[in-house]
Amino acid sequence: MVTKRIIPCLDVKDGRVVKGTNFMGLVDVSSPVKLAEYYSKNGADELVFYDITASSEGRKLFTEILCEVASKIFIPLTVGGGINTVEDFDRVLKCGADKVSVNSGAIRNPGLVEEAAKRYGDQCVVLSVDVKRVDGVFRVFAKGGRENTGMEALEWIKRCVGNGAGEIVVNSIDTDGVKKGFDLEMLDAVCNIVDVPVIASGGAGCMEDFVTLFNSVKGVDAGLAASIFHYSEVEIPALKKYLVENNINMRI
Repeated sequence: MVTKRIIPCLDVKDGRVVKGTNFMGLVDVSSPVKLAEYYSKNGADELVFYDITASSEGRKLFTEILCEVASKIFIPLTVGGGINTVEDFDRVLKCGADKVSVNSGAIRNPGLVEEAAKRYGDQCVVLSVDVKRVDGVFRVFAKGGRENTGMEALEWIKRCVGNGAGEIVVNSIDTDGVKKGFDLEMLDAVCNIVDVPVIASGGAGCMEDFVTLFNSVKGVDAGLAASIFHYSEVEIPALKKYLVENNINMRI
């Protein structure tokens, strides 16, 4: 039986962790270093760090904070934001990241995924996709959910996996921060077309949402969340215990 993963997400803006709803209305939460250290010590399987305005502001990811975060944790770290070239991959990996997440950079340069996978291996390349329904169609959004690319999401994901993306993070803009459950329809559609790990992001509001996720979408490998963990609405050790009690395999 495959062990499922629980992954907190740090959305970092101006050196602070922030959180919003539907990618809007960002509010300050905490220090990324302090939160990262806490999650590393309290049962998180991995950690995701996004510099969420790097792409929209046209700048490189802040590496000083990233280096500090990486030095404090003992779990795998995925990093994204402003990743536009293989040199950006190299810079982030040298700061302590285990995997690099690419979103807008791959949209601008579709060859980036293949180039990075050849240099660093598929397992290092994570495709993060911000998806929203537009007239009933799953569309890919760029620049932190601000810009509709017009691309159909499933085709885009399939193409990037074919080019070497070793993992997919599916960020549902429709359910982000709403806390009414993961976007099961969207996740199921993605899992049906790829054979790499899929991470569900957007919508977690309680422990039961994770049970529903893993029971309803068998192909999902991990549940990613932010505010319910940041505000201690759900504690990761308690969540994992609850999942095990519901016959979902976890690393305790």
